[in-house]
Amino acid sequence: MTSLRIALYQGPGGIPAPGESLAAFARAAGRAAAAGARLLVTPELSLTGYALGDDVAEAAEPADGPSAEAVGEIAAEHGLAIHYGYPERDGDAVYNAVRLVAPDGAPLAGYRKTHLFGAYEKACFRPGEVADAVVQAELDGVRIGLLTCYDVEFPEPVRAHALAGSELLLVPTALMRPYEIVPRSVVPVRAWENQIYIAYANRHGVEGDFAFAGMSCLAAPDGTVRARAGSGEDLIVADVDTAFLAASRAENTYLADRRPELYTSLSPQGEPRR
Repeated sequence: MTSLRIALYQGPGGIPAPGESLAAFARAAGRAAAAGARLLVTPELSLTGYALGDDVAEAAEPADGPSAEAVGEIAAEHGLAIHYGYPERDGDAVYNAVRLVAPDGAPLAGYRKTHLFGAYEKACFRPGEVADAVVQAELDGVRIGLLTCYDVEFPEPVRAHALAGSELLLVPTALMRPYEIVPRSVVPVRAWENQIYIAYANRHGVEGDFAFAGMSCLAAPDGTVRARAGSGEDLIVADVDTAFLAASRAENTYLADRRPELYTSLSPQGEPRR
């Protein structure tokens, strides 16, 4: 069994100047590594800021672009994995994406947000497709799954990860006020009903019309919150314990007690005739 110490960075705030976000990542990585963390999780679109408007396309980079290389160097320097959000360009398409980089700087996984929130995101980004639905990676013996923000507010993506064996779900977010119910209640309940750890890393402050709620947290499979950030820039550290997860899954047998034959209407192929 494994214990993985992770750090959630609630920052940087606002739209960063060129190079500012990378400098903030480096500072947070240094603090996280000093606290014994092996993984640093940053918010949605942490590389560029969220409220870019028409500048999203200009700021977008390929998955292996110059910023990916720079983040990999930071990860290798501090000896910990880094998870960050950025606008990904693939041909003419731009995605709201995340990338997980290993402690040696090598890429581990990338994910494109599948559930876009509101008119702003739907105007700026293309949603991820079926191939993006369940993206996983291994770090220090822990199976990690990737989602982004609004994705976690739907029960199906989280359940899909739980059934695929994810033990820790990384959910960078740009959650706005007045939706504090999500980190306060929804995220801990998702962790409980799916018997999984969820790391929810939010933005803070104000960008244009968006006021972010903060409240980043690590929710455990028993429904408790092991660490919680405030409303400003913050770095919180907590442990993911796979032995505790195994014991919790043995006691709370939601996954084992499912009856999939009763839920066929949840998939288009199984929708009842009308």
